[in-house]
Amino acid sequence: MAGALRSRNRRHVGVAKEEPVVAALDMNEPTSDLEIYSKEVLNSLIADNLPPTPNNFSLYFDRLLEDKSENLRKQIYSVLELEESNDDENTIMLEQSLKKGFTSVKSILSVTANLYKNMALMTKILDKRKKELEESTEANAASGVVASLGSDVSKLNTILKKQSSHMKILYDDTANIVKSVENETIFDNKFGVYNKRYLMTKIEQEIELITEFKHKSSLIMIELSRELKESVNNEKAITLMTRTIARLLLKTSRRSDTVAHYGNGLFAMLLKHTDIASAKKASERLCELISNSNFFLADREILLKISIGITDITIINSVEEVVVSAIDGIEKAYSDKKIDFAVSQRKVTETPIEK
Repeated sequence: MAGALRSRNRRHVGVAKEEPVVAALDMNEPTSDLEIYSKEVLNSLIADNLPPTPNNFSLYFDRLLEDKSENLRKQIYSVLELEESNDDENTIMLEQSLKKGFTSVKSILSVTANLYKNMALMTKILDKRKKELEESTEANAASGVVASLGSDVSKLNTILKKQSSHMKILYDDTANIVKSVENETIFDNKFGVYNKRYLMTKIEQEIELITEFKHKSSLIMIELSRELKESVNNEKAITLMTRTIARLLLKTSRRSDTVAHYGNGLFAMLLKHTDIASAKKASERLCELISNSNFFLADREILLKISIGITDITIINSVEEVVVSAIDGIEKAYSDKKIDFAVSQRKVTETPIEK
């Protein structure tokens, strides 16, 4: 890298043209399986008339790897794990830490409120005992002591009340800060995937990339079977099953895919550089994987089932229209009891939508 920088600097001052740095790389004789595969990825990009940018290379790297042998996949994945560095993951960790901190502040406020209640209760008990002592003529001295103690407790109670009020103000300020941060978050804590905001941003970016490079990408929406939810009729169990589906989606997704929770237990997977035919194959694999997963509710074994809607991402539809189209695919799948996934048959507009 340093040599490349020096080479560029010398050219700027009029030095004679030098041999390009890349000429030093022997691309004709790769020495390892990883180099051979990398060259294949690069050739595929060029054959598809796509620029070999880092993003496109990463997408094709993941996509072509699916058709390779299990040994090669394991070898390459082991290398990738060593160099894995994801800014989104760092952001997610930051969001989780922030929310944990907010939870701690909330707990402090709760403890303070309980302390205040206990002090108030102690004051009532002291008043009761004071009355009991006043009714006894032999307890004048003790009554004076209780009165003095009651005065001290009253002062302490006043101080705690002021501190509690101040803590509530701090808590409200913290809540407002966290709420403003949550409006910019990309992670869904409940299901451990990206959130709707992040999904919509990624779809918008993908539409722009498709406009530029003319490739094909797809969106699939995944939902826990409504019939299954009706038969279970247990909110807690449904939530656990939905979380199981979220974990399976993450487990089977490629690094280039975006898995997100759209809302109300409805998930989405943005499949980059994936046409409808490939999206159908991916949906079939997902349905098969999840149908082979079981869930236990008390002594009852339940086989999981999902419904999937598929749509292509086009430059003539808005982000919202793409999402609605995928949801329509789910409805189409429900209308035919024999299928678990379906491609949306929406009518698209004839002219590009103004953004």
